Amino acid sequence: MTVAAMWEARAAAGRGPELAAWVREFALPAVRGAAGLERLELLSATGERVLLITWWTGEPVPVAEPPADLLGRPVHRWSFTSEHVE
Repeated sequence: MTVAAMWEARAAAGRGPELAAWVREFALPAVRGAAGLERLELLSATGERVLLITWWTGEPVPVAEPPADLLGRPVHRWSFTSEHVE
């Protein structure tokens, strides 16, 4: 079974690049090499949003909370179970 864990944060006004840098410096190293990690992808979007999607066999490792001053609102997290892949 593959689980996709999505972690999405909206940066405080003007802090999107800093939030993305925090994810690259702290969040990615914390999950890289964890048992069951198959793949990870870091994305950004308008509205100073940063999205980290990780794919796991088994239970996902949680992504840490960034410093509160980087956030425009609380982090959102979702997990999905893979149903079909082509």
